[in-house]
Amino acid sequence: MNTKSKLLTGNEAIARGAWEAGVTVAAAYPGTPSTEILESLSTYDQVYAQWSVNEKVALEIASGASMEGARTLVAMKHVGLNVAADPFMTLAYTGVGGGLVIVTADDPAMHSSQNEQDNRYYALMAKVPLLEPSDSQEAKQYVIEAFRLSEKYDTPVLLRTTTRVSHSKSEVELLPRLDRIKPEYAKDSSKYVMIPGYGRPRRTNLINRWNRLAAHAENSPLHYIYRPACSQAPEVGMVTSGISYQYAREVFTGIDILKLGITCPLPQKLIQGFARGKKLLLVAEELEPFLEDQIKALGLGVEVAGKQYFPQQGELSLAIMKEAYTQLFGSRGQSPFSPAPQEVPSRPPVLCAGCSHRPVFYVLHKLKVRVMGDIGCYSLAVLPPLNAMDSLLCMGAGVGQALGMEKANPDIKGKVVSVIGDSTFFHSGITSLVDSVYNQGTGVIIILDNRTTAMTGHQANPGMGSTLQKEQVPVVLPEKIAEAAGVKNIQVVDPYQLEQLEKVIKKELARDELSVIVCRQECVLLKKEGIQERFFIDQAVCRDCGVCLKFGCPAIQVRKGKYLIDGIMCTSCGVCPSLCKFGAIKREGR
Repeated sequence: MNTKSKLLTGNEAIARGAWEAGVTVAAAYPGTPSTEILESLSTYDQVYAQWSVNEKVALEIASGASMEGARTLVAMKHVGLNVAADPFMTLAYTGVGGGLVIVTADDPAMHSSQNEQDNRYYALMAKVPLLEPSDSQEAKQYVIEAFRLSEKYDTPVLLRTTTRVSHSKSEVELLPRLDRIKPEYAKDSSKYVMIPGYGRPRRTNLINRWNRLAAHAENSPLHYIYRPACSQAPEVGMVTSGISYQYAREVFTGIDILKLGITCPLPQKLIQGFARGKKLLLVAEELEPFLEDQIKALGLGVEVAGKQYFPQQGELSLAIMKEAYTQLFGSRGQSPFSPAPQEVPSRPPVLCAGCSHRPVFYVLHKLKVRVMGDIGCYSLAVLPPLNAMDSLLCMGAGVGQALGMEKANPDIKGKVVSVIGDSTFFHSGITSLVDSVYNQGTGVIIILDNRTTAMTGHQANPGMGSTLQKEQVPVVLPEKIAEAAGVKNIQVVDPYQLEQLEKVIKKELARDELSVIVCRQECVLLKKEGIQERFFIDQAVCRDCGVCLKFGCPAIQVRKGKYLIDGIMCTSCGVCPSLCKFGAIKREGR
């Protein structure tokens, strides 16, 4: 490797590409698999990068910066584009000032998501160009090209990655930053103010722009045709894009492959030319038949197949490709790929030892209340032994769901709570809190404040007093927001104080008006102090009742029939002694 290249993940390469393209403003809400884009971009000089409270706000900030002439990047995971869909759809009408690129990181197989939607359809619906890189070098290259397209055609551009592109590393050529002069802001109400009188001609402009983009896509240098030196099946061709191309190249080594760099608008003439003389066109893509359906609609006069061989859910893999290859060609030609046996032991997810969320869900399970949940690591409370979550829909939904249940069935008063993390509260819980106040909800909202955005890797949020770029800022406290919204009953408790926690929850459940309980304790993974006290189970006192196991702490174990505490895993949170009514769990030295 020469000195002008570096191994980068796809996310790091996107950040590098944005910096090289001259980006000066970037915004995001952290979400796997996109989180590292902003974390990496924040380390570059000349770039202002921020965590926004949600993706909609991030895109709105980017829009304003773009109007001011700045090149701007927004990053989000796939479901984040649902949150940002409102400004996104109209941004396609207004167009941009400086180039504006939106990274949507899709998550096939739902490694860390509540669904596996295919965001390529957003590009089609909004008539916005969509680029799909297949490795880190392309990720960087495509970002730069996306900014060029954005400014040339006055449009936001979607860059779609998937988990494997986002987190895999490959060599990336490093180039200097573009020396770009930011254009002056020029007021243009007919372009940026979308009242109906201005919006209608912008719709016409959008369609005309789409036609010009379609012509551009036909001759884009981002497309590539791989032709093997010795074709095993000249009558067969494959069309693919993104990470699917990498899998196809390893298995379908003997057939022509058309790799698309711009997948929306679809380069129809390019595909028609590629299909000429072939009998079968295979379309390899993850998730929905986005390309396949559009290619079938072209009426190419050849058989087009895709989901017949490749699944509509989850990630593609070399093993799936091999199976498809065997179905198609049998013994004709041999793919060099042989899947390695995969014997990885299963390891079920669990809340960390010492997690401050566990006592809350332990109490809620004990009280047998309905728990309307939210997105975060505390969603693991749905699993045994806690089994303490009834719903998880999307960020901010649990608070509204609890109010809806209460309105539908007043008899459940005192039997339903909603839980939401601190970061998710800032993301979209504030609006549902205000709605509950306004509509006279009487439930209990529990805010699990662990002083960070833990689920995506401890990113800063407004409650922490620091920004993405480590600047010290005022702390925004959820209880102050609740107070300002008009909530009268607000309690801030330490969830490690189990008896007090249960007492407070019971008290607030018994009220006839809305309550907010902030359970505040720093995420155990951020605690800087070491083990303060060691705990053990006194075998002479233990009755083997197993109640301590119902707490679900991985440090409490049974080995050879004996209950004990693993001293390596224990974080000395001090909760477990209050679990045992026989007093068998003790502090060392006492």
